[in-house]
Amino acid sequence: MRVFGRQAESAAAFHRHNQELFEAGSRAQFVSGLIQPALMFVANLGYVVVAVAGGLRVASGALTIGEVQAFVQYARTFSGPLSNVGSLSGLVQAGIASSERVAELLAVPEEAPDPLHPVRPAARGHVAFHDVSFRHASGPPVIEHLSLEVRPGQRAAVVGPTGAGKTTLVNLLMRFHEVTGGRITLDGVDLTAMTRADLRSVVGMVPQDTWLFDGTIADNIAYGATRPTAEQVARAARLACVDRPLDTVIGEDGGGLSAGERQLIAIARAFLADPAVLVLDEATSSVDTRTEARVLRAMRQLSEGRTCFVIAHRPAAISGADVVISMTAPERDDRNPRIGVGDA
Repeated sequence: MRVFGRQAESAAAFHRHNQELFEAGSRAQFVSGLIQPALMFVANLGYVVVAVAGGLRVASGALTIGEVQAFVQYARTFSGPLSNVGSLSGLVQAGIASSERVAELLAVPEEAPDPLHPVRPAARGHVAFHDVSFRHASGPPVIEHLSLEVRPGQRAAVVGPTGAGKTTLVNLLMRFHEVTGGRITLDGVDLTAMTRADLRSVVGMVPQDTWLFDGTIADNIAYGATRPTAEQVARAARLACVDRPLDTVIGEDGGGLSAGERQLIAIARAFLADPAVLVLDEATSSVDTRTEARVLRAMRQLSEGRTCFVIAHRPAAISGADVVISMTAPERDDRNPRIGVGDA
């Protein structure tokens, strides 16, 4: 707000929304506070009507005092629950609003369950897309009729402008999204025929947005493997050019580290996991050029003998690729993205 000089506009917008909230809250409190007194007035009015009418009937000899007393007690008994309902009107309205939100959450489609008899991948790294199409629940197609093959040990570079669907492509490989048409196979096995845990145990990913947790840097790196030794963690840190001491304690989401340092820790985690298929989504976008060159050399060593998908804008990150997947963002009058696949 200060950089763009928006203090006055932001303060005015806050005051406007705050005033709307004040007026809505005042009306709600007034109506809620009016209900119970209104019900009590009706109940007391009924009591007066019963007492007056009963007194006149007693005077004429049509009723006895006991019968009138019974009518008065019935009127009191009937009006009590109505007063209680009036006092709970605010809670009832809040409950209705909450139930609508719960209904929206329950209406979200569930994740497709894993197969009852899953097939475990052979972990050779042969990835193939067979006439794959994908679109979000409400929106234009993101990918249509894509077929490509990446053999074990090959490097596939995914290039294209921002918003062309590069990250969506690897999200389909990781089954973060489900394809809406066609199928994807790993070593000849359809991804839907294996469990998500088995799939992600052989596919390592360095996302564009890194995720770290409270603990030491060594703990965050070791998260990518099962019971790694201290030597293995230190070697992964060296390959990823992590210069900070491994016993440095960091905060939630990497608090205290720069974006580049967080990215290097995520790369070291992928090094330690040693997967059969490696996915690098803008893995060096937040590091300087000198560090990038060092990390890219380490990545080339890591990708030796394994399938590697590299998403990057910088030419240095995709040099030496065997397959280039070029994705073009849709034009204004064309909602379908264009995808080209070719050998490097």
